[in-house]
Amino acid sequence: MATYTQVLYHLVYGTKNHRGTLDLEQHDEVCRYIVGILRNKNCFVYKVGGYIDHLHILTSLHSSLALANVIKDIKLATSDWIKKEKKLSIFDGWQDGYGAFTCSWKDKERVINYIANQHEHHRHKTFREEYIEMLKRSGVEFDEKYLC
Repeated sequence: MATYTQVLYHLVYGTKNHRGTLDLEQHDEVCRYIVGILRNKNCFVYKVGGYIDHLHILTSLHSSLALANVIKDIKLATSDWIKKEKKLSIFDGWQDGYGAFTCSWKDKERVINYIANQHEHHRHKTFREEYIEMLKRSGVEFDEKYLC
């Protein structure tokens, strides 16, 4: 029997200590690099975006991949690439951990638009506020002392 899946992941993670090290001028280039990593793993990428201190990814993983390994590979590969290519002069890595939320197919366009409008969204809300809202909306129990 063939394997069929339809799992949309909305992935979220921040820069180390949530410093604003993702220069907006080179942000799109970092996002394109992440798209390449995911496509090389046979994942379908719907949107990658974010703001100066975090990233959002909407993707479907290939059925043979483990989520934690994909996140680890993205973080390691982008960190190495950023340092090697000297893309972001003050970038010092990614935070430990990540948020991973599943989305329904009918919410896909809404999440794509949400990710695309991060610059506007963060005029009114910090990443911490956004992340806590996402955790609560998804019913994830958490301890604030472990948050950014």
